[in-house]
Amino acid sequence: MLNGLALTWTWSPGAMFFLLVLCLLYLWALRRAQRHLRDNPEEQPVSAYRVAAFFSGIGIVALLVLSPINTIARTQLLSVHFAQIVILTSVCAPLVLAGCPATLLRPLVEISIVRNIIRFLMFPLVASLIFNATFLLWHVPKLYNASLADASLYQALVLCIFCASLLNWWPLIGSLTELRTISYPVQIFYAFFDGQPLDIFALMLVFSGVPFYPHYALPPQLGLSRFADQAVGGALLLIPGLIDLAVMSPLFFRWLAQIEAKTRLADQRRLQEIEEADEDVLDGTADSRTR
Repeated sequence: MLNGLALTWTWSPGAMFFLLVLCLLYLWALRRAQRHLRDNPEEQPVSAYRVAAFFSGIGIVALLVLSPINTIARTQLLSVHFAQIVILTSVCAPLVLAGCPATLLRPLVEISIVRNIIRFLMFPLVASLIFNATFLLWHVPKLYNASLADASLYQALVLCIFCASLLNWWPLIGSLTELRTISYPVQIFYAFFDGQPLDIFALMLVFSGVPFYPHYALPPQLGLSRFADQAVGGALLLIPGLIDLAVMSPLFFRWLAQIEAKTRLADQRRLQEIEEADEDVLDGTADSRTR
């Protein structure tokens, strides 16, 4: 115990199996990509930083769901739970997706039924609804309080939200361009409105004045009330909204660059048409003089 906080590790077989399967699938896809590269040397290999990003994301997930952080998040501090969720969805999920270039994922979409399922799940509106519904349903007080009493159910909660966040990030940073075809304005719109349900929920946690989850055993050494713990958790839950705003900035500048490039191309085409028209006039004038 440290200031009343439990330091028990959570050796969850389900979580360990889930992470092991992800790593094995990644290594299999990586080996397959290397074999494909030998037959097609003109293609780009999977870079070391992408592999590092994937395993860094998985490593942080393992730390969050197997270490004492998970124990404290489930039994003692709601604020630690929301910190756990924020890191999973805002750090781990982007790292895992960054570690999965199109070279690794394209074999999946070569199977038509799998491609159709993935295309449906990764459609922006569907991805956003799945993530927000998953998060909000798991945090309905009755279901969430039940998860606090059952370690396996709590692990399922955490991993479901993590998987849903992978879908949620795809419309912004997914590597398969054929499954991520939305324009920059739509991406900005998606980044802005996607986080609104969580922001509303976070504000409810901060300003309700009533603790939603009374089953946490807060250590008296911390001198923290249940509502203060909840308010801190709600404040932490606003961080993904700030990240969405940060994501919108480069999207906006890319959109402007795209508009500028299209305008420049249109100007070049008009100039070329004017030059061709002038040449036709000069040719016509020269022909008339010859006659």
